[in-house]
Amino acid sequence: MTLTIDVGNSNIAGGVFDGDKLILQFRQTTHRNSTSDEIGIFLRSVLRENSIDPAKITQIGICSVVPQINYSLSSAILKYFGCEPLFIQAGIKTGLKLKVANPKEVGADLIANGIGAASIHNDKDIIIVDLGTATTIQALSKDKDFLGVSILPGLKMSVQSLADGTSKLPNVEIIKADKACGTATIESIQSGIYFGTAGAIKEISQKIKTEVFKDSKPFIIGTGGFTRIFESYGIFDQIIPELTLYGVKKAIELNKKGTK
Repeated sequence: MTLTIDVGNSNIAGGVFDGDKLILQFRQTTHRNSTSDEIGIFLRSVLRENSIDPAKITQIGICSVVPQINYSLSSAILKYFGCEPLFIQAGIKTGLKLKVANPKEVGADLIANGIGAASIHNDKDIIIVDLGTATTIQALSKDKDFLGVSILPGLKMSVQSLADGTSKLPNVEIIKADKACGTATIESIQSGIYFGTAGAIKEISQKIKTEVFKDSKPFIIGTGGFTRIFESYGIFDQIIPELTLYGVKKAIELNKKGTK
């Protein structure tokens, strides 16, 4: 079995694959100061609670955008699972060509999402929208060229910035807004965050299409924690919440010894 881990700024998402089938997903708040023992015990416990023997985990891949936790995470994997994890990072095999000014600047999450999308739709030009702590909108050609990315504040970050930067605006729940013209403060903030993000995604996706895909109509994939609230908005051709985990699994396959 394969354990895949996606370390984000807000949450750690994990998945267990039995062959090509994703049989378990779990989520934990990201704690940057966690010790290796805390991480290892948590991982083994969540597997056991879901009737999976930790001894059956034979390979582990990690996508992390939180460098502070990487050492503890790597140590936990070695101590509690007896194997060395594969980190998504510069120098590993990805199957992608990073057509950017500095490939080392490309985040592990963007690489994992690109690997996952290319493995699922290998004949399409793709725009990947990841709605996490930050919202990223990246372009991937059908030739597996990573063409660039647009980054903007995520929904939770936007809500928090309004609450922190004003005296009277509260922190609100992030939900699908029913109307643009709110008639109460909470409703108005939810409207602005929801429709503002939707509008940004549509505008940036259209600009990317014009700039890099020309006459092609890219396939738009949505992923990340807040994607589902836009499901009925018609922005995405497909929603794949587990895209990063699939990308990590594919990276493990690409980097097995003997793989060209």
